[in-house]
Amino acid sequence: MQKLTRIITLSVALTVVSGCSYVGVYKRDIPQGNLITQEMVSQLQPGMTQEQVAYVMGRPLLEAPFDSREWDYVYRIDKAYGDVEQRRVTLTFDDASRLVNIEQEGDLSRDLPVSTDRGMGPAVEGADPLDALPSQRTPTPETAPEPQPIITGE
Repeated sequence: MQKLTRIITLSVALTVVSGCSYVGVYKRDIPQGNLITQEMVSQLQPGMTQEQVAYVMGRPLLEAPFDSREWDYVYRIDKAYGDVEQRRVTLTFDDASRLVNIEQEGDLSRDLPVSTDRGMGPAVEGADPLDALPSQRTPTPETAPEPQPIITGE
């Protein structure tokens, strides 16, 4: 009887453990790098300064370590149930820090599936961590209460 109990227990345990491999595991898209769109790249014009480019595109993901004249913007998205898509824009500047060349790789015209849901998970960069707290407005001169006179007793 003990042998039969062991066999049944072992069979149930193996069935439960092997059953996990048949259940699908949740995966999510993994975006990495600078988000690059065709609209951003179309705003770039030869002759722009590095500051103007940084305003349009943001700071680059990669700068050449020995030559700051080349900036690389790379965006890679590893789709959970699909393949990997990569976009790359390489900007080259002259000695006066003016944009002289724009190279593109990847299809920048297609929209990317960027999730904007604000559910559980890490905070989004630039989000206000106190966003959930009620706002505490500082009074302006127009909304500040009238100062009360100080009465001293003599």
